[in-house]
Parts: sequence; C-alpha cells; structure tokens
Amino acid sequence: MKINSNNGIETMIELIKVSKEYPPDVVALKDLSLSIASGEMFFVIGMSGAGKTTLLKLLCSMEIPSSGLIEISGKPINQLKGSHLAKLRQKIGVAYQDFKLLNDRTTAENVAISMEVSYKKPQIIRKRVRDLLDQLGLSDKHNTITGELSRGEQQRVTLARAIANSPTMILVDEPTGNLDAITTERVMNLLNKCNKGGATVVIATHDDSIYRHTSHRVMELRKGRPHMMTGGIE
Repeated sequence: MKINSNNGIETMIELIKVSKEYPPDVVALKDLSLSIASGEMFFVIGMSGAGKTTLLKLLCSMEIPSSGLIEISGKPINQLKGSHLAKLRQKIGVAYQDFKLLNDRTTAENVAISMEVSYKKPQIIRKRVRDLLDQLGLSDKHNTITGELSRGEQQRVTLARAIANSPTMILVDEPTGNLDAITTERVMNLLNKCNKGGATVVIATHDDSIYRHTSHRVMELRKGRPHMMTGGIE
C-alpha cells in the first residue's frame, strides 16, 4: 500500500490518467487521476451517463481501463490475474445498482454467500446475517425469496451482501435511489459504521442528502471528466 509522503496516510485507491472507451466511440471516462486514502469515505456524483458506474466497475476489475493505471492497495489491478486477482476481489464488497441477487434464494442465503466462500463458521454466518438484516430493517424478510421483495428491499439486501464479509473496500452504486428518508438513514448509518471500522467506502450517488452535511470529499463527473472536488478527509 502506498504512503502519501505529505501526510503519512496510506493510499487505498490510485488512478493515474485513466480513460475508458466503449466501441464505437463512447468515452465513459477521460484522463481521470485520483487518490483515495485508506479508511476514507468518498462520494462520486454526476448525471446519468457521467461515468460513475464505469468508475466503480474499474475499481473492482469488472472492467479494465482503455489506458492509464489503477492501483488498489499498491497493486496494479489491471495486471493481476488468477489467484492474485481473486484474492484482491475478496477484499472488495460491491453493491451493484442492478442488484445481481439470486432471485430464487432467500434474503438470508443471498447475504450469506460471500461469507460461505470464505469458509466462515455457520454460526458466525447466521449471527452476521441476522445482525445486518436487523440494522437495515429487514428482519422480517429473513426467509423471503428475494425475487418477491420490493426494489428498495432488494437494494438493501445487495448492500448487506456487499459488506457481510467485512471487506476493506466497499463500492456502492446509488445506495438510496429507491429508499425513503428513514431507510436512507439506516443505510448511511451502516456505511458510516463500516467506514469508522476502517473500510474505504466509495459511493456513487444522485442523492445530495447523504453527503451535503459531511466533510467527506465529493468528486463530480461530467461526461467522464472530474470537474469539482470539495471537503476533506474526516
């Protein structure tokens, strides 16, 4: 992990002149350079199509950049392969905007998946699942098939699954888009709890209520280019 020589803070995410293009001529990101500290909560804002989701996909290596360098914990992720890439991915939790849930499984089964592949003990998994569902107001949906849940409920299950294994980096795409104010507060309380526990959290959002009164940094993307940064590391 890289150490920032100015303040001694470890750098979790480093992007150097990163661009991403899709054929035939769509420029999703252009010359993006960015450093995010270990343990920082960082917000990415911008209109639909600005490049927010593309950035998150690059950070978890779902996509590879057309040019530029991306380092996570000091490792160039677009050059990692096989077991090295798999090991890094285990440390990253992603809450996708399109959920990617197993709709024929229960809420509890969906949340448990990341812990099961890490060979956690069954009793630890059961306790963690119940705790997360309780914090997100989903205790009564424990045994419900996820395909029968509302979009807002599915969104919260996706978040619970992303953070269940206590990853060191959490990427969240529009976490409050289908939620009311009370449920939004629940979601942000949980993400803040993860952040205070040491996780680096990157949130792509349209919802200014979740960052407006914080001191966290905010980057706006416009047509794939960064245009504004505010705030600072809390």
